[in-house]
Amino acid sequence: MDAKEGVTGRDAESRSLRVEPKWFVLLAIGVGTFMSALDGSVVNTVLPVVRGTFGSDVATVEWVVTIYLLVVSGLLLSLGRLGDLRGHKAVYVFGFAVFVVSSAMCGLAPNVTALIAFRTLQALGAAMLFANSPAILTKNFPAAQRGQALGLQATMTYLGLTVGPSLGGWLTVQFGWRSVFYINVPVGSLALLLSLRFIPRDAERAAEHGERFDLAGAATFMSGLIALLLGLNQGHAWGWTSPAILVLLAAAAVLLGAFLLIEQRAANPMLDLSLFQRRLFSAAVSSAVLNYICLYSITFVLPFYLIQGRGLNPAQAGLLLTAQPLVMAIAAPVSGTLSDRIGSRVLSTLGMSILAAGLFLLSRIGPDTPLSSVAVALAIVGLGIGIFISPNTSALMGSAPRHRQGIASGVLATARNVGMVLGVGLAGAIVTTILTQGQAMGSTTALFDGVSAAFLAASGVAGLGILTSAIRGTS
Repeated sequence: MDAKEGVTGRDAESRSLRVEPKWFVLLAIGVGTFMSALDGSVVNTVLPVVRGTFGSDVATVEWVVTIYLLVVSGLLLSLGRLGDLRGHKAVYVFGFAVFVVSSAMCGLAPNVTALIAFRTLQALGAAMLFANSPAILTKNFPAAQRGQALGLQATMTYLGLTVGPSLGGWLTVQFGWRSVFYINVPVGSLALLLSLRFIPRDAERAAEHGERFDLAGAATFMSGLIALLLGLNQGHAWGWTSPAILVLLAAAAVLLGAFLLIEQRAANPMLDLSLFQRRLFSAAVSSAVLNYICLYSITFVLPFYLIQGRGLNPAQAGLLLTAQPLVMAIAAPVSGTLSDRIGSRVLSTLGMSILAAGLFLLSRIGPDTPLSSVAVALAIVGLGIGIFISPNTSALMGSAPRHRQGIASGVLATARNVGMVLGVGLAGAIVTTILTQGQAMGSTTALFDGVSAAFLAASGVAGLGILTSAIRGTS
């Protein structure tokens, strides 16, 4: 009897020490998330060096970033749906292979044209990762731990964003700008091996039930979204009333309208519009777009304030800007875990409220504001975003049926990229307009006036986010 009890006790102890497979899935996804966030934040820092190496103009070298954004945004929804059809693991792993190989090709690029072409291929791989990682986590974690898992994934994102600028600068100084792309090869290879080993195969695929890929919907959506994002992205450079911008925006309206008509009639639509009839899903998507508008308004505007307005060098500005992602990295997993217990509405609304308050504080900064006060305001913003993002993501993914997780992942990732472009476009338009008018009038505070107005507008956007979060209903 004693021996039997001893065996039972050892078995129980062994089970308690055994790490559940889902945590290895989170590890695999987390390393990939860190790498993709790192890459996104690093490349921006080396553009001036790339321009000098190839002797290209600013407008041309900007396409290294722009083409990546456009391709990723245009493919997210299609690749999320492809994951539903063919298996999220298969698409995710193939995306990693594409990303690693294309990163090496970017490092070997002989000229800026080749670099832009290889960045297009890299964007294809990144879109496969972004569109399927939330679906993989949602399928491998129970609903009671979904927020915790997504919160930890968000932490890896923010750590990548935090480390990126300083690591990119150091690598460029020590080994040249090409090393910024080469670093993806060992990190990506590790993530690829972890994914192959630990992410389980999909137990069920939509293709097994006779569903097919909606090619017409994918083509019209990608074309329409790229036209929209390109118009918003280049409006300040080409002129908002220029023929090219007007044609792009008109084409976007026509193509996206045609996409909705196609989806309403398609037997197996790429975007299941019935998802938006669920109040929780549609409110979470709207809140996500508004949140990312605020986030990328800060990302775009504040460096101008710190470097041009206050005279900081890029390293000093980058150090100050880390206050935001560091707080986000701490708050996101805590908020995600808490949302598993109390739902998303209270936390998402609280997060947007804190974000609105932090943006209002940023709208008060001027030429003599202590930098410590700027850091505090950024920390408040980071706290708000960190509290908001995990519960909102968990609610969005949890409100979609299991066989529509890829679509939900694609919608979430698309919301992020659309919010990014709208945030940069809104903030850029406000700052540029006020700066141009102020300079014409001989104002010495035009930059600070523009920054203040941009943050005040972003605070208003966060106010709309409070409303969409509060009316979402319960998870």
